[in-house]
Amino acid sequence: MHAEVDLWFMTLLVFVPAIFAVFLLFFPKGSDETMRWFTLLGTAVAFVFSALVFIDFLWMQDRHFDGKANRPDSEASLVSRVDVAKATASAGLPRDDHDLVTRLPWIRGQFTIDYFLGIDGISMPLILLTTVLFVLSMIASWRIEKYVKGYCMLFLILETGVLGTFVSLDFFLFYIFWEVMLLPMYFLIGVWGGPRREYAAIKFFLYTLLGSVFILIALLAFYFTDVRDFVQPEKAALQGRPAAASEDKKINTFDIIVLAKAGKAALDVLNGHKAEVVTEIVNRTGASPSAVNERLNQWFFTESFQYIMFLLLFIGFAIKVPVFPFHTWLPDAHVEAPTPISMILAGILLKLGGYGILRIAYPICPWAAQSLANGLALFGIINIVYGAFAAMAQRDFKKLVAYSSISHMGYVILGIAVWSVDGSAYWAWGINGAMFQMIAHGVSSAGMFFLVGVIYDRAHHRNLDNFRGLYEPMPLYSGISAVIFFAALGLPGLCGFVGEFMVVLATWNFNWVYSVLAAGTVVVTAAYILWTIQRVFMGTNDAYKNYPDISMRELLCAIPLVVLCVALGILPSLLMNWMQWDLTGLVDSFVAVTK
Repeated sequence: MHAEVDLWFMTLLVFVPAIFAVFLLFFPKGSDETMRWFTLLGTAVAFVFSALVFIDFLWMQDRHFDGKANRPDSEASLVSRVDVAKATASAGLPRDDHDLVTRLPWIRGQFTIDYFLGIDGISMPLILLTTVLFVLSMIASWRIEKYVKGYCMLFLILETGVLGTFVSLDFFLFYIFWEVMLLPMYFLIGVWGGPRREYAAIKFFLYTLLGSVFILIALLAFYFTDVRDFVQPEKAALQGRPAAASEDKKINTFDIIVLAKAGKAALDVLNGHKAEVVTEIVNRTGASPSAVNERLNQWFFTESFQYIMFLLLFIGFAIKVPVFPFHTWLPDAHVEAPTPISMILAGILLKLGGYGILRIAYPICPWAAQSLANGLALFGIINIVYGAFAAMAQRDFKKLVAYSSISHMGYVILGIAVWSVDGSAYWAWGINGAMFQMIAHGVSSAGMFFLVGVIYDRAHHRNLDNFRGLYEPMPLYSGISAVIFFAALGLPGLCGFVGEFMVVLATWNFNWVYSVLAAGTVVVTAAYILWTIQRVFMGTNDAYKNYPDISMRELLCAIPLVVLCVALGILPSLLMNWMQWDLTGLVDSFVAVTK
C-alpha cells in the first residue's frame, strides 16, 4: 500500500509533541533540566515539520499558478484538492503525494468517520503561528520548577490538540482534538497558576465545555442529514461524466467539505433558487428531479435549522474568541495562568474560535451568517469598544493585556461579519484583514504577556501604579516593550496596523457607523497603551534601580516576536501573498451563490 508523503508530514506535525510527551514518562525523578530541554526539542521538531508542510504548500500553489490571473487557479483550492484526491483513490489511480489532503478510514460500520486531514491558506498561517509560539513559550517555561514532568507532558499534549484542530477536515475528528485541548489547559492553569488558580481553571473549563456542548449538538444535527447529492461522484469525476446517484442509499457524514457544499445549496435554496439547485444536482448526478426535490425539503435546508445551528456554532466558537458577553472567563484565566500559558492562551487558543467560525460555521450555515451579518458585526464593535475601555480601567498589568485581547479580537469578528453581496471585494478585504489580525494579535499579545511575566519575575507584583522608572535599570527590556506594545496599538509600520486597517476599510461599505466606531477606538487603545508605558517606564523609582535587564534566555523569546512585529508590519505581503487566495475564494463562492 502506497503511503502518501503528505500523510506522514501532517500526521507527524500533529503527533510529534504527543510522542515526546510519552517519552517523558521514562525520565527519572530529578532530571528536570533534561526534561525541559527534551520538551523544547519536541516543540522544535514540530516547528520543523510545520516548515516542511509550508514548503509543500507553497510548492502546491506554484504548481497550480495561473499566470494570466496572477494567482493560483481553482484546482489549488481545498475543495478541488479534496474532490480530486477522493476521485483518484476511488479509481485506483496514484495519489498526489503533495496535495496536502489525506483521508484514511477510521470508524466505519454504523458511522462514517475518517482520519481526514487537509491544509489551506486559512489553516497554514495558524499552524506556523502555533509551532513558533510553542517553541518560544517553552523557552519562557524555564522558571517552572514545580512538577516539571507533568507540566512538560501537558504542554506537549496541548500542542497536539491545537495542531490537530487546525488540520482536521472531519467534524468528529475536529471535535476530538478540540476537546483534547481542554484538559491540559485546565491543569496548566489549575496547578501552575496564581493564588486563585482553581477558580480561574474551573471557570475556563465550564465556559469552554458549554461551548463544546453547543458544537456537539450541531455536529449531530449535521450528521443525520442525507448529503448524498453533495458527495463527489468519485470515478465518474475523472471520466468527465455524471455518476448515477443511489436513490435508496442515504449518506450521512462528518466531512466538513461535503457539509459545506450542502450549506451553499441551502443558501441558494433559501434565497429562492431551488429550481436551479435541483437542475444542477440532476445534471451532475443523474438523480431523478423528484427525489432531489424531496431531499431538499430536509430540515437542513430550512431557515429555522440554519438559524439554530449557526447560533449554536457561533456561540460555541465565540466563547473561545471570546465575544462579549461570553468573555468573563478570559481575564481570570490570564491573570492566574503562568506566563508561558498566557502566551499560548492569547496567542493561539483565542484564534481557534475565529478559525472555527471560518472553517465550519460560515461554510455550513452561510444563509444564517448572511441574514445575521449586521448583528454579528455589532458584537464585533461591542468587543472592540468595551474591551478598550475595560483595559483602560485596569490596574493589574496582566488584566489590562487580557482586556486588550478582547478588544483586538473584536476586529476579527467584525472583519468576518461584514458580508456585502454588492461588493465581494470589500468583504474579501474584511476576511483577509480578520485573518491577518489573528496572526498579528497572536504575535503581539504573546509578546505582551511575556513582557509582563519578565517584570513580574523581578517585582513579584503587577500593579501598574507601583512601577515607574524601569527604563533606567532595564533599557533593553524597555525598548523591546515599546516595539511590541506599539504593535498592539496598531502603529503603522508594525503588524497590528494592517489587519485593523483592512477591517475598518471593509466595514465602511457595510456600515459606516461601525467603521467610525472601530477606527475611533484606536484612540482609546493608544491612550491606555501610552498610559501604561508612562506608568511602567517613565520617571524614576529607587526601588527598582538595581533590577537586572532582560536576560539572554528572555531575549531568545522576545527577539523573534519583535522581528515578526516589524516584518509583518513593513512587508504584510510575506503573509498575504499565499494566504489571501483561499480566503478570497471562500468569499467569492458565497457571493456567486447569492447573486
